[in-house]
Amino acid sequence: MKIVVANASHLKYAQIISETITDSAKVRGTGIAKRTPEYIAQRLRNGNAIIALDDDKFAGFCYIEVWGNKNFVANSGLIVHPDYRGEGLASKIKQRIFELSREKFPDAKIFGITTGLPVMKMNYALGYKPVTFSELTDDPDFWKGCQTCKNFDILTRTEQKMCLCTGMLYDPKEKNNHPKAEKINSKTFQRLRSIKESLLIKKKEK
Repeated sequence: MKIVVANASHLKYAQIISETITDSAKVRGTGIAKRTPEYIAQRLRNGNAIIALDDDKFAGFCYIEVWGNKNFVANSGLIVHPDYRGEGLASKIKQRIFELSREKFPDAKIFGITTGLPVMKMNYALGYKPVTFSELTDDPDFWKGCQTCKNFDILTRTEQKMCLCTGMLYDPKEKNNHPKAEKINSKTFQRLRSIKESLLIKKKEK
């Protein structure tokens, strides 16, 4: 298995990456923004992505988005092909995209939003902390990317203050980033999501 920084030679994988992201959203039944092959191709060209290949077969992917005049970067679109799930590949890709982000944008805050507990655990292990959406980038183009998510109406109703996703942030200037200091409490994040769902359902019913 090769896990490498993507480039123009990987453009042939743009279609399957886009399809894998879309299919994953359908299977999981959770909010996930769709990404077109053209959008993926741009990330492949500019070297802001990590791709995993088993010989020439696509296995996994993740990319970097740059926001707020390089003050923020997001590690987005983490996906593993169904044939390679359950083997720890997602964690390896996540680790490598985090390293690439730190190499290319050493002063930037790294963030992500997700509903998935496995991704939250990976983020936490890297030193991310849960934060409110107000602590993330206010770049409107980032939030436009949520329009293809099935939960976008929730984000709109709450004036971009809350959704089912949890915001997580790594700040390179903080001294208390502790990747391995303690284990994440799964119940805490599950309870957080349950509270969000309850609040948002009540607000919708009013």
